[in-house]
Parts: sequence; C-alpha cells; structure tokens
Amino acid sequence: MSKKVYADAKSALDGLLHDGMTILAGGFGLCGIPEHMILAVRDSGVKDLTIASNNAGVDDFGLGLLLQTRQVKKMISSYVGENKTFEAQFLAGELELEFNPQGTLAERCRAGGAGIPAFYTKTGVGAIIAEGKETKEFDGQTYVMERGLTGDLAIIKAWKGDKAGNVVFRKTARNFNAPMATAGKVCVVEVEELVEPGELEPDGIHLPSIYTHRIFQGQDFEKRIEFRTVSEA
Repeated sequence: MSKKVYADAKSALDGLLHDGMTILAGGFGLCGIPEHMILAVRDSGVKDLTIASNNAGVDDFGLGLLLQTRQVKKMISSYVGENKTFEAQFLAGELELEFNPQGTLAERCRAGGAGIPAFYTKTGVGAIIAEGKETKEFDGQTYVMERGLTGDLAIIKAWKGDKAGNVVFRKTARNFNAPMATAGKVCVVEVEELVEPGELEPDGIHLPSIYTHRIFQGQDFEKRIEFRTVSEA
C-alpha cells in the first residue's frame, strides 16, 4: 500500500495537529467540506486555531463544530452568515475575523500555492476591506495589494483519488478545495472512492499527486444541504 494512504481521518492527521496552527479548509458552504477531518480536528482537542475557509459552517455541522468547542481563535472567510455561534463569539470579541471578498480569498490561496507572495486587485478599493493595505495605480486605475495565503495544513474533500495521491473533484465541490490543496505545507485529502494508480483518466485529474501528502477514503458522508430550494412535485 502507498505510504500516502491512511485508514481514516484520525490516523491521516496523526502528528500534524498542534495548538496555534493555521488550517486551510476546503468547501463552499456545506458543499465539498472535509467532514471527517473536521470531526477529527475537534476530537483532537487542539486550540487557538486560525482557519481559512470560504465559510464558517453552520451551528451544528462543518466548521461550526469547532466554533462550538471554542477551538478557533481566528477565521479568514468570505461568508459567515449562517452561523449564530460565530456571530455571538465575534460580537463578544471572542473570535477574530479577517474578512475577504470571495474571489480575493480564492486568489490568495492560488497565489500562496504558486509561491506568489502578493498581488494587486481592484476588489475592495475604497471599501473598509482595503483600509491599512497598500494601493497602487496601474493604467490610471487604483488597485489594492493582497498577500498570498498559505497554511500549516490543508484539509481537502474530493470525489475520487488514487493511492498515489492523484485527485478528482466533482462539479461544484471543486470550489476552494483545489487552490487550498496547493497552499498547505501539508495536504491531506479525504475521498469518497479510492482507486489504484492508473484507474483515473490522466487528462481528468484536477490535483496531481505531488500536492497530496496523505489520503484516505471516508465513509458515510452526510453532505448536508443548507437550504432546499426544489419545488414540490
């Protein structure tokens, strides 16, 4: 068996977690989140975490579970509107928030993974989000500088992976998972299906094995939906 393959989330994260670390958590809302690893992080008891994620989960699922146990010191996020626990802790001054426009957060992760320390964007110019940040003019337009984002650990959810660490995401679950996977010093991936090397179509691989340090097959993904909007038959 490949040295990258682990039995479950707990063993895959063994030796990687410590107080005060920065974790990049893939997912958009509750879509494509690393359910099993979030639970493993909670059960490990690590604290004072900085977590970069598009969102903060909901009160009883996703990253909201880590807020419930007060293991998170700071969130780097673009959308936090579905979590009352987050709201209460933030308003009480118990949780720090680094708020990012969604595209900026994605690009910060992509840049960090590519070794780009900073970049300029028009998003946020003139808004509170740009206060205290360097600005510069290009072709008569003002841009704000944003730093590339990296972390100690990237926890990633994917559809399929092989035992060498090549990964395929499924549809919108690709979201923040792909750029965050490249921006972690260590990247651990949980997949729904783990196959032998050579079984994945080479041209269809979204994340090459070089970025994957550990991989495991999860069981019984809940894949909760925040709001059902389908009409009644």
